Amino acid sequence: MLSLKNVYFFQAGIGILANAFLLLFHIFNIYQNHRPKPTDLTTCHLAFVHIVMLLTALDTLSADMFMSLNFPNDFKCKALLYMSRVMRGLSICTTCLLSIIQVITISPSTFCLSRFKHKLTNYVSYAFFCFWSLNLSSNSNMIIYTVAHSNMTNLFNINMYCSLSSMKPIIMEIFLTLALSQNVVFVGIMLLSSAYMVIFLSSHERRSEYLHSTSITPRTSPAKRATQTVLLLVSFFVIMYCLDIIISSFSTIFGKYDPVIWDVQRLVVNVYAMASPLVFISSDKRIIGIFQKHD
Repeated sequence: MLSLKNVYFFQAGIGILANAFLLLFHIFNIYQNHRPKPTDLTTCHLAFVHIVMLLTALDTLSADMFMSLNFPNDFKCKALLYMSRVMRGLSICTTCLLSIIQVITISPSTFCLSRFKHKLTNYVSYAFFCFWSLNLSSNSNMIIYTVAHSNMTNLFNINMYCSLSSMKPIIMEIFLTLALSQNVVFVGIMLLSSAYMVIFLSSHERRSEYLHSTSITPRTSPAKRATQTVLLLVSFFVIMYCLDIIISSFSTIFGKYDPVIWDVQRLVVNVYAMASPLVFISSDKRIIGIFQKHD
């Protein structure tokens, strides 16, 4: 699986560089304007989450880093898997928040959520606090039950280094229910917001056709362009999330670590973290203008 691992390291490298560029661009933009937009804050947060997510997923580099600090193997497993799960949860939450912000931004004054439009920046800060609190607590079982590989039986292998020790059925059901309900709620909100944005784009397209019929040249508005970007991101995320569930189901059914399934799952999980900054960069006129000036 050497070639697949090379693809994975290439994917992680591109994703880290793209997210780092996006993060620095938005930090500089926020520092210049002093009045950050909700989308800038959310994109900045998403880029940071994806950088940490990609770094913690690099098993070899992460293991070497903890080895150089002489941390015990159990601590390395607990730290890496806990951070990985928390970042994946934050990625879902932040993408969901981005879709909600876009729905509120494009909605008319009669829409039920329009009253939040003028204080979105404050609400985004509160949302970040809630997301971090939720994911840090809901994944706390990884700290307690993750162990390094040993000769013990009744361990469920997670990857080539770490396993989950057995836990009481009631505790397992609580954490599984919490994780499943959290994902269902956020993915469901994404789908609902996507449906609203599709309706908005369809009605906007009909108005554009009418303007075109009256000899007025239609132009793509910033709101429509931003809505298309968010819609593309949400659609891509849902597809990758469904693929991840399918692959994870195979691992659960087999009940043991399989290097092929693990490598494929790592590729699928991190595709969104790599692709999302590229979508933002290619659709942001401010960034495109920077590259055009240096041509």
